[in-house]
Amino acid sequence: MIRVLLADDQALVRAGFRALLDAQGDIEVVGEAGDGAVAVELTARLLPDVVLMDIRMPGLDGLEATRRIGARPELAAVKVVVLTTFELDEYVFEALRGGAAGFLVKDTEPADLLRAVRVAAAGDALLSPGVTRRLIGEFAARSKEPAAAGGPSLAVLTEREREVLALVGLGLSNDEIARRLVVSPLTAKTHVSRAMVKLGARDRAQLVVLAYESGLVRPGWLG
Repeated sequence: MIRVLLADDQALVRAGFRALLDAQGDIEVVGEAGDGAVAVELTARLLPDVVLMDIRMPGLDGLEATRRIGARPELAAVKVVVLTTFELDEYVFEALRGGAAGFLVKDTEPADLLRAVRVAAAGDALLSPGVTRRLIGEFAARSKEPAAAGGPSLAVLTEREREVLALVGLGLSNDEIARRLVVSPLTAKTHVSRAMVKLGARDRAQLVVLAYESGLVRPGWLG
């Protein structure tokens, strides 16, 4: 059973999500929060598998709530999916940097919402290659601080792991990485997993951020 926490200041939105999610045999809504502070508190207490987190909430917003959840080692298994009104919301990239596993536009189709919850809970990539490239290009172009190529944090990676990290940054799946490098999907997955462990990344979304910030992926570069 996938346990979900809903965090949104609009009761009607929470009610709609709850009705949809609770109707599924494999998903259960375990709590609701109307602001970020309550979301952090309930996440620590209930340990949900997935938190659907609205970015814009009064008081403590979803961005800071996501950071606080991401900073707590005991909540490392919790996947935060941020909810936004616009696909290229200016805060989405910051949410990913803060530990979010991905994002959803609020008016997404019900089937896509259910898929996202299941994908996030399974720990798989939630960002499609197209969305990844668009996000990186959009927000990297706005960044005032250029990425430092080959940042010191990447020194822990082997040459192959750095190569794999760059491909993850481009939004490639394990199967696509395997084809690109002419290795098996299992080998590609192993390299991705090792890179995550060595860099302390919670998930693939954070690897995407690290790939950009390290300079391995540049705005507009499609590999």
